[in-house]
Amino acid sequence: MTLHKEGTGTISLTIIGLLAANAALRYFLPEQEILHTLLLVVSLFLFVIVVQFFRKPTRTTVKNPKHVIAPADGKVVVIEEVVETEYFKGPRRQISIFMSPLNVHINFNPIAGIVTYAKYHAGKYLVAWHPKSSTENERTTIVVKHHNGTEVLFRQIAGALARRICWYVKEGQAVEQGSEFGFIKFGSRIDIFLPLDAKILVNIDDKPVGGETVIAELM
Repeated sequence: MTLHKEGTGTISLTIIGLLAANAALRYFLPEQEILHTLLLVVSLFLFVIVVQFFRKPTRTTVKNPKHVIAPADGKVVVIEEVVETEYFKGPRRQISIFMSPLNVHINFNPIAGIVTYAKYHAGKYLVAWHPKSSTENERTTIVVKHHNGTEVLFRQIAGALARRICWYVKEGQAVEQGSEFGFIKFGSRIDIFLPLDAKILVNIDDKPVGGETVIAELM
């Protein structure tokens, strides 16, 4: 397992900040050995938390044109029929995966195809499980058109802690199933919108593995 490129700046700043805090405490309170030890323990704990957040485990995608692969690690919190208003402007099956700060936050392309739509929306930072987070929070909307003509929409949504959404695809680009399309920092959610006839293969509270778990099957 390696570290993701998105963690370079955050990890560097964390190291600098923690070293500065420990040095300042020793300088201003040189006799407080208990405080020195306590701060050192807390610093190591925070460092491990930040590093694990940016971990990049090896994932193996078994590619199948009928399969829709989980775009992220996390927990399935929504499975329902909704009206998608931004792109399809019609009914779709929605699956939402909530990512806690402890999950891997790499985002994976659920299908192979051509990116037909990619747009960033500035917005609020409601908690990721809020019903309006899908339409009011900072987010990106990406649509990939399968070779059979089926389009799948997936949306990165910022949460109360997630303040930076990264995406690596653009309209007209060909993408492979299971390849990275983005990253969201510190807790977030991904919504995926499928055709009504898609066969859903997950249940509420399931914990899919991004890039590996098959969450639906296209007809």
